[in-house]
Amino acid sequence: MHLDTIVIGGSQAGLAAARHLARHGRRFLVLDAGERVGDAWRTRWDSLRLFTPARYSGLPDLPFPAAPYHLPTKDEVADYLERYVEHFALPVRLGARVTAVRRAGGIAGAGAGFEVESGAGTLHASNVVVATGAFQRPRVPAFATALDPRIVQLHSSGYRAPSVLPGGDVLVVGAGNSGAQIALELAATRRVLLAGRDTGRLPRRFLGRDVYDWIWPTVMRASAESRVGRRLRARMHHGDPLIGIDRGELRRAGIERAGRVVGVRDGLPLLDDGRTPAVAAIVWCTGFGPGFEWIELPVLDTEGRPRHRRGVTDVPGLYFVGLRFQTHVASPLLGGVGRDAREVVEHLVHRDPAPHTPQPPRENAHALQ
Repeated sequence: MHLDTIVIGGSQAGLAAARHLARHGRRFLVLDAGERVGDAWRTRWDSLRLFTPARYSGLPDLPFPAAPYHLPTKDEVADYLERYVEHFALPVRLGARVTAVRRAGGIAGAGAGFEVESGAGTLHASNVVVATGAFQRPRVPAFATALDPRIVQLHSSGYRAPSVLPGGDVLVVGAGNSGAQIALELAATRRVLLAGRDTGRLPRRFLGRDVYDWIWPTVMRASAESRVGRRLRARMHHGDPLIGIDRGELRRAGIERAGRVVGVRDGLPLLDDGRTPAVAAIVWCTGFGPGFEWIELPVLDTEGRPRHRRGVTDVPGLYFVGLRFQTHVASPLLGGVGRDAREVVEHLVHRDPAPHTPQPPRENAHALQ
């Protein structure tokens, strides 16, 4: 099967791109590794909530179905994504993890098209939109391997609930929103030490309004390369500011704050103040690194990150959507990714104006699945 476009990744970035491709009448297919639309959200920890209200968490043409200032749970987000696919009859093939993207037949020419290997077999397309998102490979410091093996270690991507950890004290490493949320949940049943740089904080409400009523226009308007955008990127380099969680709430929960974890001493985590807390478990809320090694094309830098300009690469027909700071601060968020997806798809359509075959009508779109 030769398609006009293959979209890799069926979460918010991929579905936003799919919606815009459908509006342009393109013949495309979304490939996703999950067994169900939204699985990338369903597998996160049980109590996870967005810190962005539903009002600012909708994808193109379908508002999030909740009260405007409700903070959606991770399962509500997953269900919304599933409903989005059903509502617009987007062609999504599940259980199709992509293992390679290369030029078709090894030909490097601009019109050669792409070969995509996946759990759905080998497919061919004139264009590829990589929408696997900004959060792919869990990042844990190398010195973690020197810790006492009796200390249970989990990355936040593998944490589900307090019951997955043994009894005893827990060290949560990373004091951003994920670390603070997990620490608060754990503190209800055990002693918790929260380590990491202070990422700053914003109140949930300011002057009688939700804080996002004030900041959303700025993060959507400010380009990542503008003066405001560069300042925000610099401030968020070590993590996003806490939204609605302050020092008082952490203190009242009995959470002890600490500085950075800098290494290991005698099998125990070493803090920058010289302490070595004896803990039963560590939850690493230390973010994610890139995981694009399956892209067999010259678009990655020495750290494995995509080289692009607003999602457009130097390989004609290869695009990215959903990267952190792709064009603005909200680029990877539910409510912000749609704008980037529209820009990328418009570039794709302008470069390759004639679809190879019409996209099936809405009632037959699932025939591609």
